[in-house]
Amino acid sequence: MNQPSNTGDSLLSSSDFGQLRAFIAVAEALNFSRAAHKLGVSSSALSQLVRSLEERVGVRLLHRTTRNVSLTEGGQQLFQRVKPAVEEIGAALGQTSHLREQPIGPVRIHCFRTAADLYVRPVLKSFHEAWPDVVLDITVDDEVVDLVAGRFDAAIRIGEVIEKDMVAMRLGPDLRQIAVAAPEYLARRGTPQHPRDLVSHACIGWRWPGHERPYKWEFQEAGQWFEVAVQGPIIANSKEFCLQAAIDGLGIAFPTEQVSAPHVEAGRLVRLLEAWSAPFPGFFLCFPARRQMAPALRVFIDTVLGERPGSRPNV
Repeated sequence: MNQPSNTGDSLLSSSDFGQLRAFIAVAEALNFSRAAHKLGVSSSALSQLVRSLEERVGVRLLHRTTRNVSLTEGGQQLFQRVKPAVEEIGAALGQTSHLREQPIGPVRIHCFRTAADLYVRPVLKSFHEAWPDVVLDITVDDEVVDLVAGRFDAAIRIGEVIEKDMVAMRLGPDLRQIAVAAPEYLARRGTPQHPRDLVSHACIGWRWPGHERPYKWEFQEAGQWFEVAVQGPIIANSKEFCLQAAIDGLGIAFPTEQVSAPHVEAGRLVRLLEAWSAPFPGFFLCFPARRQMAPALRVFIDTVLGERPGSRPNV
């Protein structure tokens, strides 16, 4: 027995919604010019849309004369049935589109360890309270990763390792790395007078994640940077670990001035070779340039930046 064909499925093409909107506009206005103005299209384009719909359903929907437009019986039936459905579809699309403006969903952040403590951890509680539908997916390490390849939305890192095609916003002042050691170590091994004296001292080496060789300590003399390849009993990929080893008297470490300051003030460490320690660009929040920024990323950036004047770029 032959089943009746279901022509409804054949009408659900990508062009039907536009054709139905065109038909409904003409059916409501009973005038092509007014309907075209409402939809922001030309009268000829609107006429073609309605004609295409009539060809698709195989039924004349409108009576057209030089003066009047009226609905046929088939047009009246179609109008009564599809108008509520098209309005509902339009409302649903509008509601879904509105979600683009709501801060919601994950934000993937790559953050240097020190920067995470300085700029991210202090705002986590207030951020979650303000934006409970945003999930911060934070990777904390000192590796310099490719943000795009790693599918990160943003990163916080020092200025000298930010790619040129990134949008970058300064979070803090320039940094200085200063050699430090415990008084106990200096009493035992003596105090270096020049950075090159470090080669005869026990230095706590730090290695960039992903690198085989330890980082060479950088100093400046007469406006020129130079490196010292230090050696010692410990090499670690954690600056916090290196600093603690220095506090324990195992050797000389090379942390940032900001991190070592509390220990210097408390007498646990002594600054060394300050005359050769020059500033370099500090921490920046950076992200790939994009035409549209997800609202969730925007509120994260605004939260981290706080109200620091002059820190916001035109993005």
